[in-house]
Amino acid sequence: MSPETILIVLALCISFYMAWNIGANDVANAMGTSVGSGALTLKWAILVAALMEFAGAFLVGSHVTNTVRKGIIEPAIFTADPNAYIYGMIAALLAAGAWLNIASYKGWPVSTTHAIVGAVLGFGILFGGIGAIHWNKVSQIAASWVVSPALSGAISFSIFILLRRFIFYSKTPVDSARRMTPFLVFFVVGILTLVMVFKGLKNLHLDLPLIQALILASLVGLLGALISIPLVRRVKSSRPECDEEFIDPDVEKGIQKAVMHLRRVKESATGELSDEINRVLNKTEKISNRLEKYSHVKHVSTDYLTVEKIFVYLQILSACFVAFAHGANDVANAIGPLAGVLSAIEHGVVGMKAQVPLLVLLLGGMGIVIGLATWGWRVIETIGKYITELTPTRGFAAEFGAAITIVLASKLALPVSTTHTLVGAVFGVGLARGLNSLNLGTIREIVISWVVTIPAAALLTGVFYFIIKYSFS
Repeated sequence: MSPETILIVLALCISFYMAWNIGANDVANAMGTSVGSGALTLKWAILVAALMEFAGAFLVGSHVTNTVRKGIIEPAIFTADPNAYIYGMIAALLAAGAWLNIASYKGWPVSTTHAIVGAVLGFGILFGGIGAIHWNKVSQIAASWVVSPALSGAISFSIFILLRRFIFYSKTPVDSARRMTPFLVFFVVGILTLVMVFKGLKNLHLDLPLIQALILASLVGLLGALISIPLVRRVKSSRPECDEEFIDPDVEKGIQKAVMHLRRVKESATGELSDEINRVLNKTEKISNRLEKYSHVKHVSTDYLTVEKIFVYLQILSACFVAFAHGANDVANAIGPLAGVLSAIEHGVVGMKAQVPLLVLLLGGMGIVIGLATWGWRVIETIGKYITELTPTRGFAAEFGAAITIVLASKLALPVSTTHTLVGAVFGVGLARGLNSLNLGTIREIVISWVVTIPAAALLTGVFYFIIKYSFS
């Protein structure tokens, strides 16, 4: 067997290993909220994610592949020694995969994008020095790691606030959910269709211009909305006819503010005025307590449980959206370096462009699916249970906000971190309910793992590069 053949086989195996680790670690971000909220069992989450992740990787994956392959290192520095590029990219894949392997075993939801970008960055500096790196591209990627969680958090925060305002705070929550569901289905299905047809099926030569893509996406979204109407009409409100009078949430907030102001005034008042303020304060506190108890009963009422059941289906739909978007964006982490390696071996030079074969996308998609099915449960548990308490409505808001952010990044060929995006989305939903609803300890550990990933991957790349280089020398 020739050295070139050995290198090709080695690159394919290590690329598959990297894809397997992406499935084991990062795919949990797509399914973790669905499992945590109870919308899907672990078994169904794996089946749904496997289908949608593979579809995203196979149909849309090539868009971000070029960014990872040739957007970070200047290919011209390898003109005299293309083998160094081959060894370095294989080492980067192996290093990123090894770090993800460790993280998945520990249940840490780290960023696969961090891992592969850090690995490629480490190799580039090792071989060509600081000048070999496209720092403008690296700065864009680094900025996306800050922008993506902020953007997804803001979108998810807004979605959850709207759901709470127009459904949970309405007099008839089930009726309100029934009215809003077709619109939500329209947006979810429409955007997912837009992803697929707006130059999303480029590999199959089925991509459409923007206007045609928008028209088709709107029609498919409308069809989904129409199908959802008779389904949600079957959901009936079980609110008793003699239910208590509805209380506007602004009233409850106003009473709480009044209690706070009265407490402050009491501290400064003296004499008879202090006694009078104390009597008013006691009465206001009793009213506030009654309203709080009412709100709690209202929250766990049959209407609210029925609304959550409706959103189970919407969360599953949004989970499919996230999984598809994740497969489209993160398959580049496994097949990007592989595409560069195969091109360099075939042509003997490090070219600026290389066609990504469908078989390479197929390999990446299969690796992600198998990784999810075997080790995905470890990180799913962390995401689904330990960041914040999730319900289908909260999970829907988080996943939909994250999906929109990921799809925008995929279309801009910017390899954002799904981990950052979804954690930002969950954080946004948590903020909408108050900071106390978040497990800040878990979030702190996740952020630390993000920081450690880049240097760990870079150092491992250096070690593996020298091992591979001397093995083929």
